[in-house]
Amino acid sequence: MLDKEKSKFALWVLVWPIFIEVFLQFLLGAVDTLMVSRISDDAVAVVGFSNQLFQAMTTLFMTVASGAGILIAQKLGSRKSHDARKIAIMALSVSTLIGVALSVVLYMLPTQIASVLQLPERLLPLAGTYISIVGGGMVLIAMMSTMSTVIRNTGNTKGPMYIAIGMNIIHVFLNYGFIFGAFGLPQWGLTGVAISTVVSRLLAVLLLMFMFLRSFEYRIRLSEFRIFDKPLFKEVLNIGWPLGINMSCWVFSQLIIYTFIATIGATELAARTYMNTLESMCFLLGMSIAMGAQIQIAHLFGAGRTREAYKAAYRALGIGSIFVGVNALLIYVFGAQILGLFTKDSEIITIGVSLLGLNLILQPGKLLNMTLGNALNALGDTRFTMYISLGSMWLIATGMSYVLGIHYGWGLVGIYFCMIADEYVRGVLSVFRWRGQKVLRKAEMAQRSDSHTDAGEAAVPAGI
Repeated sequence: MLDKEKSKFALWVLVWPIFIEVFLQFLLGAVDTLMVSRISDDAVAVVGFSNQLFQAMTTLFMTVASGAGILIAQKLGSRKSHDARKIAIMALSVSTLIGVALSVVLYMLPTQIASVLQLPERLLPLAGTYISIVGGGMVLIAMMSTMSTVIRNTGNTKGPMYIAIGMNIIHVFLNYGFIFGAFGLPQWGLTGVAISTVVSRLLAVLLLMFMFLRSFEYRIRLSEFRIFDKPLFKEVLNIGWPLGINMSCWVFSQLIIYTFIATIGATELAARTYMNTLESMCFLLGMSIAMGAQIQIAHLFGAGRTREAYKAAYRALGIGSIFVGVNALLIYVFGAQILGLFTKDSEIITIGVSLLGLNLILQPGKLLNMTLGNALNALGDTRFTMYISLGSMWLIATGMSYVLGIHYGWGLVGIYFCMIADEYVRGVLSVFRWRGQKVLRKAEMAQRSDSHTDAGEAAVPAGI
């Protein structure tokens, strides 16, 4: 049983399905961008801007989902599967309620929200359509994200992968049909892309729900969604609320940076959207390794195997560095040709090409920051990553982006310099924290104390 569980939580066993899943999610976004580019570059700018808005909104329910995922892995490692099961139920219930509230707001006020965020006026009609439809389905994103997180942290990373494959096939099929009027579908342009996104997510939610209900030793019954265990939920929030603030820092800083870029012009906004696709392509395997390492380290930590947990972070960082370095180099060499697949606008391609060298510097910093940050989160040391995010993202990534990119007129190049500096500052601080082993040493002391207590009790003669 122990050998089976150990192999289930081995790094590569966890990582390869996560990689395929995130690759397919990237493919979903890339295909969206590629197909939408056939409508217009303005439509691409709207999709890129809207996705930043949606990411900002997801932090509200990912606070619960992420905290629950880490705690589920820890509880399973410490043989408390009943608690892990209850945490999963509560996480989905709360995330769904938050998702419903967000859906209502985004459906009712799409144009007003886009206007407040400084989207160019000529793009507002397109944004109103896209945000109201895709944002109206935010509850689907909440349910998908939570169920996928729970299922992965039980050690089953293959399930979400298979569903991602199906969702991508359906999404690409519907996208093509709605954009080009194929397969008997109406030619609805960006409206059709939005509908395609919602339909594919709805089908994914239904399949994930089937898998979620069977993720633990005892099948989850629908009647159990009334369960609410306050002490356990408090444990989730103790890990989750700093994670939520951390994620909020990132997505809201990115959203604000997008508003800075929007004030420069729609061309720069489209260029940034295309470059975001290239960056994601470059970092997919590195991100997958960091995510798999977090699950593995949380499980090892919960099982009391602290030395193995400590070494696992460095092993993941070493493996990830090789893949990310090679990918970044390939993007640098072939980036211009890849950009040409998305747009024929020479000005957008020129802007994108000017950023390829900076991306080569950015990617190792992202890997360092994400791998060691995820390792700290796996131990429950989420407040530290929150503190460094609050400082670095707002002062360096956001504040300095305005100073260099807007005030001094360096544009996207200045903004990229600030993004690079932010990743390396947080990464280096995380390295020092991990090397200090504060949480690991505290856990080891607690283990020694427990073992001494057990030995002392065993030495007391019966009846005394």
